Amino acid sequence: MRPMMLLLLAAGPLGAQATSVPAAAEQIAAAVLPLPAEMRDGATVMGYREPGKLVVLREGKNGMHCLALYVTRPDFHVACYHKGLEPFMARGRELRAQGVGTAQVDTVRFAEIKSGKLKMPAQGSLFSITAKKADYDAKTATVRNANTLMVLYVPGATTESIGITSQPRSDGPWLMFPGTPKAHVMISGKMQ
Repeated sequence: MRPMMLLLLAAGPLGAQATSVPAAAEQIAAAVLPLPAEMRDGATVMGYREPGKLVVLREGKNGMHCLALYVTRPDFHVACYHKGLEPFMARGRELRAQGVGTAQVDTVRFAEIKSGKLKMPAQGSLFSITAKKADYDAKTATVRNANTLMVLYVPGATTESIGITSQPRSDGPWLMFPGTPKAHVMISGKMQ
């Protein structure tokens, strides 16, 4: 037997656990947490039925898309954004899956937006929660000691056009990627 196979067999349940994913209901409950309670039931949720393959777990009808990213990340991370951003987000996921480096993903997407191949909405929003995995309780679908982030996409915005600094701040909004198709205002917060 190969050494890796022996290691997996010796690991027993832990080895099996590493290749499994949480039930779809758990992923859905976690993924919608960034949204206000009244919007959660209507969101489209993407998660995993098998490791590494993001799929639609539930179709929604309110225009929000939520991702159960915590399944494959070392931390607890979930995010929801308006459906208008889906082509931009999906293209980023596609490029990363093809092995395009993080720094080059935006270069490719910006060129595709400029050429008209990729559409970027005039505005959009994204809400996310990040915490340590230990701070997420799957039984109650609650998270504590988390960082929240609200992102308002305003393509092409500059510090002059919207009057917000591009210097990162922890006590107020700031503009990231000014002057690009991905320009967005970051607003950070905390959950206790």
